[in-house]
Amino acid sequence: MLTPIAPDALQQRLASGGMLLIDIREPDEYAREHIIGARLIPLNAIDAEDLTTEHGRAVCFTCRSGNRTAIAAARLLAKGFPESYALEGGLDGWKKAGLPVHFNPRAPLDLMRQVQIAAGSLALAGAVLAATVSPWFILLSGFVGAGLVFAGLTGFCGMARLLKLMPWNRASLA
Repeated sequence: MLTPIAPDALQQRLASGGMLLIDIREPDEYAREHIIGARLIPLNAIDAEDLTTEHGRAVCFTCRSGNRTAIAAARLLAKGFPESYALEGGLDGWKKAGLPVHFNPRAPLDLMRQVQIAAGSLALAGAVLAATVSPWFILLSGFVGAGLVFAGLTGFCGMARLLKLMPWNRASLA
């Protein structure tokens, strides 16, 4: 279990240079908003990251809400830091404490939110069209639902792959 640390206490440790802050979210999430001074190492790449030069320092891991950090605690502890912390409430807790973040309003929404918006819109459109135009449009809602179930079972989301190719997402990753 990672030791929880309050946002104010973390800010003091960061200001004194006594702690390394690692953001384990995805690059699209980090590009839109992150704690100033946080180092991005996505959770899916953390095992490949060589952090041996940092092992003398205390480290704090963070994500958006703290859930990803808690779920991955064993993997993060295995990185071998003498002191390992998790930011209470993640980025959301940091902001709730009134602490500063770097926010880029021009960066696109993170990919999973885009998928939720697109899938929800298609499912809603299918239901409305089925009620007003033709009952066959209910197949659109069923198709979206089946795609979401498939994505959940396999970890492959075709809609996310398509959205990643959109111009607004390619510009943020360049």
